[in-house]
Amino acid sequence: MRPSILTLLSILLIPALACNTALARKPIRTLIVTGQNNHNWKVSHLVIKDILENSGLFSADIAVSPAEGEEMSDFTPDFASYRLVVVDYNGDSWPQETMTRFEQYARAGGGILIYHAADNSFPDWTEYNKICGLGGWGGRNEAAGPYAYWHNGELIRDFSPGSGGSHGRRHEYMLTARTSDHPVIKGLPNRWVHAPDELYDRMRGPAQINALLYTAWSDTITGGSGREEPLMFTVEYGKARIFHTMLGHCGPAYDDNPAMQCTGFQVTLLRGAEWAATGKVTQQIPKDFPTSTHITYRYDYKENK
Repeated sequence: MRPSILTLLSILLIPALACNTALARKPIRTLIVTGQNNHNWKVSHLVIKDILENSGLFSADIAVSPAEGEEMSDFTPDFASYRLVVVDYNGDSWPQETMTRFEQYARAGGGILIYHAADNSFPDWTEYNKICGLGGWGGRNEAAGPYAYWHNGELIRDFSPGSGGSHGRRHEYMLTARTSDHPVIKGLPNRWVHAPDELYDRMRGPAQINALLYTAWSDTITGGSGREEPLMFTVEYGKARIFHTMLGHCGPAYDDNPAMQCTGFQVTLLRGAEWAATGKVTQQIPKDFPTSTHITYRYDYKENK
């Protein structure tokens, strides 16, 4: 008996479908760049790696720079081999070759995640500051670009003079969504409380913010600016997809790290990372996400099943 056309088609299509499914599940190749920081990078990059890989969506390699003051000429990561580059770095300038490679990676449409104090780095590198959107410290002032903050329902770009970058004491604070339809935060609560963390304020720069995702009130009582500060946003730069989160000050140890153990930090990091790498977010809204009254934690950096 001759096989039917449907049988033949199934024989041909099943392997192809299996192959496509395997490809769809292939982890996103990610490079975490670290090695110098005024923060605890020896813990933070390991935590970021675990958050990413514990989700099953990412496979992360680490590029560790030479120590502060050491020869940097051989530090030339191959950014183009990765779909996502996470910057956990604040230190000495990179070699010109590395800077050029990073700019080319961004312009060509690479995925970039700027994490916490990485926006303090490279105050004199014009293109990097465009990629970050906003930065602080490092002598930044009005020459770096305007302050940016939320006021009366809009993002204000304030060109008044003054230094860029500060924060008050670490404390719990409320994140408020400023859009509802961006893939990174679609379906997440409009307001949720974050674990004790630094709240960056008075940040300034080119401010080429594409989608402002979350802001938080920087209260003068905690030493803040008295403004609603942008803490999570995407940046417009070439063809790149750039997700910038100012959350996540690293604690003294892997298991004593409340800002990074906060479920809200981890979930938004994962969603921002997937969007930066692929342009979409496939993750479901987790049941353990914080609310406007209750902080939740993932102490082992993975979803609580």
